Amino acid sequence: MSDFNPTMSAAEKFQTQTTVDAFNKTLTVNGRKASNELGKDDFLKILIAQLSNQDPTSPMENTEFIGQMAQFSSLEQMTNMSQNFEKMSSFINSSEAQSMLGRTVEIDLGDTSTIGTVEASTRGAQPRVLVNGMYYSMDQIKAVYGN
Repeated sequence: MSDFNPTMSAAEKFQTQTTVDAFNKTLTVNGRKASNELGKDDFLKILIAQLSNQDPTSPMENTEFIGQMAQFSSLEQMTNMSQNFEKMSSFINSSEAQSMLGRTVEIDLGDTSTIGTVEASTRGAQPRVLVNGMYYSMDQIKAVYGN
């Protein structure tokens, strides 16, 4: 027989838990990263668990259930609005960067500045402009001169 011990020492448990926690932090669930905030999926899971585990002799009142469903609906609508606002903001920022093409701009570099023509721009929530061979954020544009 071998010296097999089915129990783990405290040090082994700690190391295993640390490894599992580190791995879990790298996982995404359905394309969603782990978060400490409750979302609409979490709210729905809580509601289902509440309904599944309610006392059959004292079920949830209809008004409570309707109130929770209204909260769920509001949460879902706010989430959708937030996502649409993010998309709109990204579009507006990209449009602003594209409108700078061919314009002469002054770029703030902290203790100094440089002037040049915008040669290209990137898209997205944080677009950048190409001036004198370097990309700069839109926040660094100090002045725009008419061409």
